Amino acid sequence: MRKCFLSLGIFAAFGLLGQSSFGGSETRSRTGTGSAGRIPTFTLDQAILTALQQNPTLLNAEQEIKRTKGVIIQVRAQALPQVNARAEFEWIDPNLTGARILGTTSTTTGTGTTPGTTTGGAGAAALTESPASQVRDVQVPLAAASPAPSARNVQASDVSYSISVLGSQLIFNGTTFPQIRGTFFQRDSAYFAFRNVLDSLIATVKTQFYQIVVNREFVKVNEENVRLLEAQLKDQQNRFEAGTVPRFNVLQAEVQLGNQIPQLITAQNNLRISKLTLAKTLGLYFEPRRGENPPLEVVGEMPYFPRTIALADAIEQGKERRPFLKQARANVLNQLQQVRATAGQYLPTITTTGGGEWVSSPTNSSWHDISKGWLAIVQGSLPIWDSGAIAGQVIQQRALLSEAKITYDDDVRQVELEIQRAYSDLQQNQELVTSQEKNVELAEEALRLAKARLDAGAGVQLDVLNATVQLLTAQSTRLQALFGYNSSLAEFDRATGAQSTYQEMFTDLAPRPTKTKTYYTGSGVDAEGKPKEVEERVTTTSRRTTSK
Repeated sequence: MRKCFLSLGIFAAFGLLGQSSFGGSETRSRTGTGSAGRIPTFTLDQAILTALQQNPTLLNAEQEIKRTKGVIIQVRAQALPQVNARAEFEWIDPNLTGARILGTTSTTTGTGTTPGTTTGGAGAAALTESPASQVRDVQVPLAAASPAPSARNVQASDVSYSISVLGSQLIFNGTTFPQIRGTFFQRDSAYFAFRNVLDSLIATVKTQFYQIVVNREFVKVNEENVRLLEAQLKDQQNRFEAGTVPRFNVLQAEVQLGNQIPQLITAQNNLRISKLTLAKTLGLYFEPRRGENPPLEVVGEMPYFPRTIALADAIEQGKERRPFLKQARANVLNQLQQVRATAGQYLPTITTTGGGEWVSSPTNSSWHDISKGWLAIVQGSLPIWDSGAIAGQVIQQRALLSEAKITYDDDVRQVELEIQRAYSDLQQNQELVTSQEKNVELAEEALRLAKARLDAGAGVQLDVLNATVQLLTAQSTRLQALFGYNSSLAEFDRATGAQSTYQEMFTDLAPRPTKTKTYYTGSGVDAEGKPKEVEERVTTTSRRTTSK
């Protein structure tokens, strides 16, 4: 089963990679190793596949499906035949025979007393009224009356045993069968939770992968600016030594370089942290041999593929495809069965029991001298008055059902909000990317002109420094916009249920009901999947207009 679910994720990822909306420009290659400490290298698709195989959150969701399968088996067993075998073996010391029959009573005969020995009618009566026990002296009834009655005691066996094999079967009640149907919905809920985790995991891996790429670009940009400022400082030092510029120009270049170095250090630290974060998501363990080397390296660039999106269609698609809503639908249907199971306690319960029993002889422990036979029992019960216990439970379950329906309706609004928010973020970042691409070109040209003016003696060093800062700002803003667009695109695909394409390659992978209209969550159905009733709401103004 585990391989099946992992295969689901793998096929989902390959289905995803085949879409134009994947947003990756990397080429698929085998996992390589770095030159320092054999660092694993991942492309975007390799990172996704690794996360689908090793991420603990996804593996826990898979185990939850297995747990619900066990719940189904457990609850279903209540409606199936059950056979139980019972055996009992008992040995009692003969010295305790009298104590078990007569307690501490003793009878005097002749000149001595014999504990546990009875004579006469009183002793026989006591023996007859004593609790049933196979380890006792059994008085054999006399064949005929005699003027001088004599009793012949038969020694009871000190060993007794019994064996029974009984089978029971539930005939009817009002709770078990709704509970069984409820467990099927619990299984479906766990399956959709698995798919929801899978979609979220893909979006998370893509976002963290792009975070590494953008942090790597930030490091490159800051390194380039540090080299530029170092060259500027060296040039000003040479000019100062030549006597063409004052000492103030050198100090300005040193301050600017000193301000840029902390930004480079911060960018390098952010890159290391982002790699550690992705390694944790992929389920990679710490390798002591790598020391301070990063846990992984990524291969790829920051893509930018603008996408045309129709918001209304995207919202409807999200409602229909989101596993999050289908999971909420399964919870509603499960709670509906719980209401029926609770109300079913008003109905009668009928069970039947039958089987065989083997009991040892009270005077002989031989297996050939046993009593055996068959028995059959039919039992029925019907609650007549319980002081409102069942009614209180029904009220609670109906309230929980209402809560589940309210939660489903709120989840629908949550899906709409997530799609609209992701759509708005996409628009914002797309506009930022477009504007900053032109701005970077202008900043590069401004820096070139500032350097040319300074070299020609027509400009000042402050213009070059300002142009350098403006270029760095433009490049950083563009990189951040690219990252924002790709992360927003991943979130938009998750919110619309288009994060991955599920290709069910195994017949027993997804429960059959999950492929039916039971879990259609479009706009035209309510929390239970029933068609919504179209109600014409007439406002006060329209009513007044009609009356006029």
